[in-house]
Amino acid sequence: MQSDRSIVLEVDQPGFAEARDFLAVFAELEKAPEHVHFYRVTPISIWNAAAAGLHAEPLLDGLAARSRFPVPPSLESEIRDWFRRYGLLRLERGEGALTLTSSEPDLLGELARARDVAPLVQVANGVLRVEEGNRGLLKQALIGLGYPVEDLAGYRTGEALKDLRLRERTTSGEPFALRPYQEEAARVFWAAGAAHGGSGVIVLPCGAGKTVVGMAVMDLLREETLVLTTNTVAVRQWRRELLEKTTLREEDIGEYTGERKNLRPVTIATYQILTWRRGREEPFEHFDVFGRRDWGLVIYDEVHLLPAPVFRATAELQTRRRLGLTATLLREDGREEDVFSLIGPKRYGVPWKDLESRGFIAEARCVEIRLSLSPEERQLYMSAPARTAYRIASTTPGKLNVVEDLLACHANERVLIIGQYLDQLRELSARFELPLITGRTPVGERERLYEAFRSGAIMRLVVSKVGNFAIDLPDASVAIQLSGAFGSRQEEAQRLGRILRPKSDGSAAVFYAVVTAGTKDADFAAKRQRFLAEQGYSYEIREVGEPTQDGPDGVLARGEAS
Repeated sequence: MQSDRSIVLEVDQPGFAEARDFLAVFAELEKAPEHVHFYRVTPISIWNAAAAGLHAEPLLDGLAARSRFPVPPSLESEIRDWFRRYGLLRLERGEGALTLTSSEPDLLGELARARDVAPLVQVANGVLRVEEGNRGLLKQALIGLGYPVEDLAGYRTGEALKDLRLRERTTSGEPFALRPYQEEAARVFWAAGAAHGGSGVIVLPCGAGKTVVGMAVMDLLREETLVLTTNTVAVRQWRRELLEKTTLREEDIGEYTGERKNLRPVTIATYQILTWRRGREEPFEHFDVFGRRDWGLVIYDEVHLLPAPVFRATAELQTRRRLGLTATLLREDGREEDVFSLIGPKRYGVPWKDLESRGFIAEARCVEIRLSLSPEERQLYMSAPARTAYRIASTTPGKLNVVEDLLACHANERVLIIGQYLDQLRELSARFELPLITGRTPVGERERLYEAFRSGAIMRLVVSKVGNFAIDLPDASVAIQLSGAFGSRQEEAQRLGRILRPKSDGSAAVFYAVVTAGTKDADFAAKRQRFLAEQGYSYEIREVGEPTQDGPDGVLARGEAS
């Protein structure tokens, strides 16, 4: 433990796995080289822990019991103060208005005079009143000052959806029941309808059934629901799941996308359509979907991707119950505070390895395959601007040779190949005669190819970054990542998630990251891997050019775990 809020965890010490799971509750992993992992404690990480029911004393006792050296007094003091601040400010519903209250009146008066807070409150007889429309904006302003607000103002009742029930058997006749952690996640979010429930984020790995958790919450509430998700394919997937596992009928479910705009008691929309406008200075034409029905619940699928305009709309939606679903709270734009204040704190999460050990997600092995640039490529790389250099390293033709050997190694398995650069993917698609899905592939064609992959009619599929999210491909057992979005940790987690759904034959999954050594490609790959290291995954390192036990000679090398 360090006074700069960092924690250094030794990998090769007894108790490492247990300590890693302990730290994951309240600290953020920053980097994970071979022998030590570096974490950092932040106000948001502590407030999320506090919202989940953790208290300062058990946390500090746990740190003291595990730490080689005493916990620095300055860090202990900060942790106590952050815990104290959670719940110090409360937003409650009074007669005819919202009120901001605190057990420390002097602090309340000081905050009320702050530049960003003063326009959002009215002081009358020593009471801070807040207009309904400023509810979200006030929470944003106060968390920016280091004071999270516990919102106890409750929610309005949406239009009833009385006929909604979870089925005991799917429409195909298979038994259906919530898994224990799915039931617990929905119950913790709902909190028996109390004011402190009804808003927040559920964090579960890809393949663990976050959509089912959303449906379980809908069943508890039984009010009209707006579901926001990443793309039209995800919209159709939500629709298919709702029809298969709930008593909702076709006419109960609407699709609001670029292709169709039907509002129904349950409506599924894309972030893209909500943030579409004719020009940068023009209004968002579809924002009125938030107010055109009496929604009792808004579900934000893949909440870590929430675009800034939807944050803005969400600030005005604080009277609606709000459920965020995600595999990771990490945001590359640093807007975790907005997720916390506008959607709500983390309400529930389960370590990935815990679900793997219980058979709820597939066992997965991560392998990083390193190759080198040719002398000619190295010269181009060294003389190119940074962005161009990264592209040169990411798209070196040598990566396609690695793919060729991996396809031979996994000849009878369903393989998903994912990349960032379209020209690289098109070349790979043409060379190996593989179907390719990009952002320009029509939705109908995407759905046809995904279904063919699910059924086994095709065994290999190449996808661009549109394949990062919300694709249900349960029997995909191998993923090959050719290139990624710089150092995006969330992307690495999502791509591994494409192969984490349990396999019908119980087999394990393999995630390959093909990386060019000694370049920015390798540097960014290390950053992307941090989140998975926090979840307990290690990367087996292989070098190109030596024989491997897994497949044909010539490309892959036997490596060591790191």
